[in-house]
Amino acid sequence: MCKYHVVWIPKYRRKELYGKKRQIVVDTIKQWARIKGIEIIEGRAMPDHIHLCLSIPPKYAVAHVIGLLKGKSASEVMSFGNKSSRMVRGRTFWARGYCVSTVGLDEEKIREYIRNQERKDILEEETGI
Repeated sequence: MCKYHVVWIPKYRRKELYGKKRQIVVDTIKQWARIKGIEIIEGRAMPDHIHLCLSIPPKYAVAHVIGLLKGKSASEVMSFGNKSSRMVRGRTFWARGYCVSTVGLDEEKIREYIRNQERKDILEEETGI
């Protein structure tokens, strides 16, 4: 069992993941996860980051899988829209790097954290904390 909690952000942490772009990113990640035999245990696309809990087959390196998911989803989302809106930032959608940690006995806590992340962000915005 090779499970990982993964987070990555759009370039400059812009709040870009909404509407059609969000759906393109989610669908692309699901499609490539299915192709590679990666199980998405839990996942959320927030406006300014992606949270995933993944079970990755041992034959794949984590860096390879994240590179594939980020690369394919960026390519798909950058082909969406008119040319002027796509070329504002060049061909870069995601920021360099990602955060990853292994999931051990705390799997349920991590899954709950991912599920409740959106609610927590909204509460923080409302209370100003």
